[in-house]
Amino acid sequence: MGKSLTRKILEAHYVAGIMTPGEEISIKVDQTLTHDINAVMTYLAFEATGLDRVRTECSVSYLDHNLLYVDNKTPDDHIYLQSAAKRFGVYVSRPGNGICHTVHMARFGAPGKISMGGDSHTPHGGAVGMLSIGVGGMDVATAMTGVPMRLIMPRIIRVNLTGSLNPGCNAKEVILEMLRRVTIKGGLGNVYEYTGPAVAEMEVPARATIANMGAEMGATASIFPADGQVKKFLSAQGRPDAYLELLPDEDAEYDETIEINLSSLEPLIACPHQPDNVIPLHEAEKKRVQQVFIGSCTNTSYADLAKAALVFKGRHVHEDVSCTCAVASRQTYRQLMRDGYIEILLDAGVRMLEIACGPCCAIGQTPATDGVAVRTSNRNFKGRAGSPSAQIYLVSPESAAATAIAGTFATAEDIMGADVALLGAIREPDCYDVDDSMILAPLPREEAAKIEISRGPNIKFLPVPEPPATRLCAPISLKTRDNVSTDDITPASAEFSSMRSNIPLMSQYCYHRYDPDFAARAREMGQSIIIGGENYGQGSSREHAAINPMYLGVKAVIAKSIARIHKGNLVNHGIIPMLFGDASVYDSLEQGDELVIEDLIGQIPAKRIQVKDTTKGITFHTVLDLSDNEIEVILNGGQLRTLKKKLSQNGAIR
Repeated sequence: MGKSLTRKILEAHYVAGIMTPGEEISIKVDQTLTHDINAVMTYLAFEATGLDRVRTECSVSYLDHNLLYVDNKTPDDHIYLQSAAKRFGVYVSRPGNGICHTVHMARFGAPGKISMGGDSHTPHGGAVGMLSIGVGGMDVATAMTGVPMRLIMPRIIRVNLTGSLNPGCNAKEVILEMLRRVTIKGGLGNVYEYTGPAVAEMEVPARATIANMGAEMGATASIFPADGQVKKFLSAQGRPDAYLELLPDEDAEYDETIEINLSSLEPLIACPHQPDNVIPLHEAEKKRVQQVFIGSCTNTSYADLAKAALVFKGRHVHEDVSCTCAVASRQTYRQLMRDGYIEILLDAGVRMLEIACGPCCAIGQTPATDGVAVRTSNRNFKGRAGSPSAQIYLVSPESAAATAIAGTFATAEDIMGADVALLGAIREPDCYDVDDSMILAPLPREEAAKIEISRGPNIKFLPVPEPPATRLCAPISLKTRDNVSTDDITPASAEFSSMRSNIPLMSQYCYHRYDPDFAARAREMGQSIIIGGENYGQGSSREHAAINPMYLGVKAVIAKSIARIHKGNLVNHGIIPMLFGDASVYDSLEQGDELVIEDLIGQIPAKRIQVKDTTKGITFHTVLDLSDNEIEVILNGGQLRTLKKKLSQNGAIR
């Protein structure tokens, strides 16, 4: 049998391990990316290794998420990140240049490379045939040292796309249909490889929408072939030399196949409070909408916004709706201005926001109390937009524009009638406006060595956990429901995001929206254990959702299942992720119960741990779904201790 595209790339980067699904492999990483609200911990970790320069082909620090400077903290972070990048040989994309995933794919993406990013939507880069994987910040720091990265060999799922999208439908419909079928946790351990005749007609930014939101299925990555569309895109970016044709073999072997006929799709909508709660838009209850946001890395390509503008043309935003738009990159913004589409949006009453992530991660434009908000972004978790009482719906840009005009859920066809066919003629530019003046290239090594890293008063130390004790006796500090997200653990917003370089401060707000008393309770307990339901830690890659509980004394999380990136973050920061051997035990445990684990260090290598609830008088067992390397990290007291040990053994640091 032939090989899939994913397998070809993994084999080209293989270092060690067994390339069988579910087994751990080690791979070489070519590129890394970070963004401002998660990156300070990454660069503090890299500093702690003692290396003077990154050892990747290309590492980029993006200042793109929190550009709303509510006080000194975020500008101080940006100055620190820019100085650290200069010191360690990292590119910097300055504030205003654009959102990391959009810019990275356009200016650095290359077929056949492996990139790891400190954001869960890093798989966006799969649109150009690059295997792009979201990880935690400590994993990015590890990749920057040149140490091969751990990865569970994924199952590779073929998604065969046929037919063609109808006018008024968008690539957003494809990924919402995938979410409807696969669910928010059904993609765990999978890479989705898109093939078929419809793919050949799909432009790269449309592919990026699908690859980006594959993260919402829990997938490791999503990827498209590096074909004629990728060649066209990279040529339009002035980077034809980056192109390399890279296709799956015609007889490639896959673990599963999913068939989607694009011609059968209609406008879809993801209803609160999960991205997989998907129904046809025309079936959604007609609620009055107070806010529409057209933005995020997911759905603000040139073609996306040009189509939205045509829906708005000659019409106006409903008087009860606040409609905003945040374009994903400066390049796209300038192109849209030159072609008159920004003027159409402004004429319609759309408010143009800064070129940044912004409202997608609750930085500005928080919905009203009990408000209904419609967005083109990728997540609609409860509280994700900054208001726990708001209802967030996800749609395409065409449907978002129609909704802003109607004041309730609507499709482009509802607004345009037969003229909706005009949307089918919109294409990406043959030549993009290339201007990299907002990207700072790495300094030569001699100059970089002279750079002094600037630290504002809010940038505190990186907490490093201690290795586990022989005996653990700890109460349950929190029992959570299913699908707790990292937004629940570490809330978003401009205010909270600005705290992320200061763990002593940020930890005070751990679980702030979910259980406001958690931080104080955990501190008082000294050390504790969290009990989780299904899919614990879903969503954003932010490792603060592991660092903050660790700083507050959490030693273990026992859950029914744990999301991939969050499990890695727990391991990296010394919290032991355990799974119930018998999920029914979850119902018996309560907050405040005292749990005791005897001979913890002796039990960890066996990956099966016996736990006694002394309050209830019951004993149960848990399973460690971890590789031997992850077990080593746990026993060492986290990834930083492990990494420094490896670098010292290899002679990389003295």
